[in-house]
Amino acid sequence: MLLENKVAVVTGGSRGIGKAIVECFLQEGAKVYYISRSECSDSDKLKSIADAAKTEVIWAKGSVSDSKAMNEIAQDILKKEDKIDILVNNAGITRDGLSFMMKDEAWNEVIETNLSSVFYLSRPIARSMAKKRTGSIINLSSVVGQSGNAGQCNYAAAKAGIIGFTKSLAKETAGRSVRVNAIAPGFIESDMTDSIPEKAKAEFLKTIPMGRIGRADEVAKTVLFLASDLSTYVTGQVIGIDGGMGM
Repeated sequence: MLLENKVAVVTGGSRGIGKAIVECFLQEGAKVYYISRSECSDSDKLKSIADAAKTEVIWAKGSVSDSKAMNEIAQDILKKEDKIDILVNNAGITRDGLSFMMKDEAWNEVIETNLSSVFYLSRPIARSMAKKRTGSIINLSSVVGQSGNAGQCNYAAAKAGIIGFTKSLAKETAGRSVRVNAIAPGFIESDMTDSIPEKAKAEFLKTIPMGRIGRADEVAKTVLFLASDLSTYVTGQVIGIDGGMGM
């Protein structure tokens, strides 16, 4: 029970990696608020996990690209809980296309959802954590935020921006014992990767030294490490979870 009596907020927690993080946190005793546009289709399972760990899971409806909504959700949680111990900025989308063919909408939607949202929610929660002199913020970047990727200039720019934001916020809050880190997943099983043709997947696998696609629970376990007291002297770091893809 590494997160017993902790309060966590996870964006994009209704599916994929976000859902795996919510499940992992619940199993470790945290009370979890997850933010998404729609409730998890497997909400009964989440409740069962929470009940078994004698904790709670609460869905907060909202669009992470809406600054006002994110501030209101954060303030509502703080009124109920007095503090937030953990924030995981996980929500993200893709709108792939070559840069010279990309429309403004595809660029702006990805930047707002993947990057601006990290600022919108971190701002009120980091302020609260700094006052309490404790807390951990984990931001989901990507291996392409470090290496770039053809057809994903918007996504890569957002994920690279998250790394810069993470390091800057870490420097601002370290003196008050608030830790801010990022993780950079590689090719992980998800709804997005499920839609990739098998031939393309085979090509991806050639770039991964470990020779396999990662699992969402493997990402969640690394997030757990950064969220828990196992990492009390770790801040401003970017941890790759990519089977060696970024080497």
